[in-house]
Amino acid sequence: MKLNFVLILLILPFLTFAQVDYNSYFKNKSFRFDFLLGGNSDEVVVYPQEMKQEAFWAGSKNNLIDTFNYGSYRFRIFDSKSDSLIFSKGFSTLFQEWQTTAEAKTLNKTFYQAAIFPFPKKNVRLEIEARQWDGNFKTLYQTEINPKDYFILKEANADYEIFDIVKNGNPEKKVDLVILAEGYSTFEKEKFIEDAKRVSGYLFEEEPFKSEQEKFNIKAVFTPSAESGTDVPGENIYKNTHFNSKFYTFDVPRYLTTYDMKSVYDVASAAPYDHIYVLVNTERYGGGGFYNFLSVCTSDNELTKEVFVHEFGHGFAGLGDEYYNSSVAYEDFYNLEIEPWEPNLTTNVDFEKKWKSMIEESTPIPTPRKEKYKNSVGVFEGGGYMDKGIYSPAIDCRMKSNVANGFCPVCEESIRKVIKFYSE
Repeated sequence: MKLNFVLILLILPFLTFAQVDYNSYFKNKSFRFDFLLGGNSDEVVVYPQEMKQEAFWAGSKNNLIDTFNYGSYRFRIFDSKSDSLIFSKGFSTLFQEWQTTAEAKTLNKTFYQAAIFPFPKKNVRLEIEARQWDGNFKTLYQTEINPKDYFILKEANADYEIFDIVKNGNPEKKVDLVILAEGYSTFEKEKFIEDAKRVSGYLFEEEPFKSEQEKFNIKAVFTPSAESGTDVPGENIYKNTHFNSKFYTFDVPRYLTTYDMKSVYDVASAAPYDHIYVLVNTERYGGGGFYNFLSVCTSDNELTKEVFVHEFGHGFAGLGDEYYNSSVAYEDFYNLEIEPWEPNLTTNVDFEKKWKSMIEESTPIPTPRKEKYKNSVGVFEGGGYMDKGIYSPAIDCRMKSNVANGFCPVCEESIRKVIKFYSE
């Protein structure tokens, strides 16, 4: 009897994280459910927009249930007949960042979003959930989806030129990155291709991407703009571009994003992708990155390499910012009474679940920011835009500064886990 009990304990973790048989539930296409996240600092509402069938599913067919629990939001797909969970994904968005700004206390806004998952063979239920201040998720919206519904759009993609930058094999066994051209005129196609090759090279100069390069595919989609460059509202500079990108997001000069996510999704669907990167044709410094949503970077700044890699750390691997002394628009971004969901930040509330196993016994916790520990994994106070109460793994890291010598060991390990999830 005791032996049986031990066997159950050994088997239980595998049952808990059992994945779904793809072919039992899904076709080899994508389903896109577009919606708006709207509200203010205290409220959030989901407004459905449209449903679309897309040509490619690039994600893993083995790992369909999210195992990371990252993101400020998540969506889950349930088989309607059995009520079984068959797909889930965490994500972040501009909306939850905007909610922490002063503007959100006096104004309501909406932000465009999409839940993208393999196209179901039978009826499913979609649930969209938001992480609350206490760290738990609350259901905001749910709906039944009939894959035979004739309101699901099946439009052909526009005829964009697509170029292979890195090609290593079957999309379902690779991390598939798509780079979109923003602010490149019709006459700047060759520049965009060369820029896409260059920034992709930057990524593979740093670990763990350097040693994991064979697990990536990268495609570049040329979307010509009427004008070169991007908007800089604080300097009264406005350009007519394909994705309507702009600096001064939340009135922060270097923060470069786009609110026109419908256009981004429509173009990205022309290629198989796991993550979207918008490359903006300008020499200015700036960018932005959001987990399982979008990364943005400029093409020709002297720090483009550092920013490109940093923003991909956010967008692809869910890494948090480790800096704590820079001007941002956020107020009370983290609840210090719970653990942050980002793998490289901690409040020490439940540090056992973070990187404690990577710290040497001789390293004190918290760890002083002293020269003695500059190459050590520790628990250094400061991170997540706050100098008190939030701790990060290293004195410096690509997620902290542009002068760091790459990612710290904790961020490297976190990235490797996400690469494995998409490629196995």
